Amino acid sequence: MRTIFMGTPEIAAVILNTLIEHKQDIIAVVTQPDKPKGRGKEMAFPPVKELAIKNNIPVYQPNRVKDEEFIKIIEELNPDIIIVAAFGQILSQRLLDIPKYGCINVHASLLPKYRGAAPYQWAIINGEEVTGVTIMQMDAGCDTGDMILKEEVTIDKEETAGSLHDKLAIAGGTALMKVIDQIKEGTMKREKQDDSLFTYAKMLDKSMGNLDFNKSAIELERLIRGLNPWPSAYTHFEGKTLKIWRAAVCNDPEREDESKQYQNGQITSVGKNSFFIKTSSGLLEILELQLEGKKRVTTAEFLRGYPIEVGYTFQK
Repeated sequence: MRTIFMGTPEIAAVILNTLIEHKQDIIAVVTQPDKPKGRGKEMAFPPVKELAIKNNIPVYQPNRVKDEEFIKIIEELNPDIIIVAAFGQILSQRLLDIPKYGCINVHASLLPKYRGAAPYQWAIINGEEVTGVTIMQMDAGCDTGDMILKEEVTIDKEETAGSLHDKLAIAGGTALMKVIDQIKEGTMKREKQDDSLFTYAKMLDKSMGNLDFNKSAIELERLIRGLNPWPSAYTHFEGKTLKIWRAAVCNDPEREDESKQYQNGQITSVGKNSFFIKTSSGLLEILELQLEGKKRVTTAEFLRGYPIEVGYTFQK
């Protein structure tokens, strides 16, 4: 099948690589425009573009896929199928109608739950134990099309958005190849989504990472994992941003009982390898962090350079 692939970030690149490894006939790749990256703000290629160039696949980077000029390009390419994975733009009905087999999307959740831009991050933040990928037939809505195939992925207790991303990328590529085989064999079946069960996974932003210790330790620990590696969770220490990369919920009743005299956001105790912060419910043990301008370190390493006293208050 003559295939056009649309995708942008690393998860899409992993899925594209699966198609390449399975000798799928990819006639073009469509991805978002290059963006400035890093402190130097040099223009950087999206991961999908880098992979496409490496494999000599033509690349298109329209500002808007709804533009008439771009739609004509796709019509001239005459694809049998368009495969979409974390592309970043909504496709118009006219574009969806071009391929013989329509447009197939790889979505990183078990639809209809977590439609939207950040599905697996929100699955962690909300404390889900299982997520997965859904291969769906696209329509003009946002992740509302008919479902074709689902693959479940377990969310481990210490799962971060980064580690879950890698699992889902592999699962997505595997599930996609199953669907492509079904299309070729004429056995593909579609199932409508139950809209009454839908939840929305809104886009992440940096302000979400500002830790509010008036929330529970369980909520904060999930948030830290769900925002790792981007946009990351943080608080403030002596006027500087302090990123929190890894934490745990304290399960020591005696330590919790001793912390009752402290306010939310205060350090209740400091050990050799960690320190504990009072929250609205429970203690949050800090295990790995990064002070503004410094490298990421374990709390044990941090405490050797920055002694913290019991009673210090972290503020949002």
